[in-house]
Amino acid sequence: MPADAYDQTKTALLAMGRQRVWSLMATLFGDLAQAEGSAIDGPVLSSIMAEMDVRPEAVRVALYRLRNDGWITSEKHGRTGRHALTPTSRTETRRASKRIYASPVAQLDSWQLVLSEDTEGSAAMIRSGFVPLLPRVYLGGATALAPAECLALKGATVPDWLHSQIAPLMLEAEYNALLPPLQNAHDRLEAGQLNPLQTAVLRCLLVHNWRRILLRHPALPRALLPDGWPGHRCHVLVDALLARFPRPVIEDIVTI
Repeated sequence: MPADAYDQTKTALLAMGRQRVWSLMATLFGDLAQAEGSAIDGPVLSSIMAEMDVRPEAVRVALYRLRNDGWITSEKHGRTGRHALTPTSRTETRRASKRIYASPVAQLDSWQLVLSEDTEGSAAMIRSGFVPLLPRVYLGGATALAPAECLALKGATVPDWLHSQIAPLMLEAEYNALLPPLQNAHDRLEAGQLNPLQTAVLRCLLVHNWRRILLRHPALPRALLPDGWPGHRCHVLVDALLARFPRPVIEDIVTI
């Protein structure tokens, strides 16, 4: 039954890692209410979080934290609270979304090796999308921007030893743990089987577990990644599921 597959997927994704309520909520707003002017009314937010087995008091604490951090703004419309991303959080969400929602077939294979002048800029190089290979030596995609004083060399054939050295940086164990619930949902859930509330919850949990791994490593081109890297399979499944279950209209989500 679809309900069984949905419940199994929801339970499995909720059980992965330590799911902080405020982080789940930030993901929800980033997926459901990222558009300019979008907001989620209190009863709708409560219903979505309850469907994810989050207690009302935990929702209130998470909202307080997100407001205090400048991530969410809340205002009253009559007796109903309405919550939305702040301009700053909307900008940061859109920046991260370019990678979170990127197509798995759009990845480039070209890469570069960069030699820096000293070791002091390592953190900046990592933020720019490079991974350290040796002191002062970095690998990255051909479109990653290195500082002007660096020496950048276009990559060619990638030897096996380089794949092996990169593999530990690419969170293979985490992606392997994510694969089973993604595959189960892909194989058993069909388009049109979920109502808007279930769709909002499924999308939130898919994006949340995907992004919490994805954003912990740089976006490397396929040529540098190990053969059979599970992150690519996860990417394909997440992309397919998000396309199969499009973002619901907020007003269509029935409150519990």
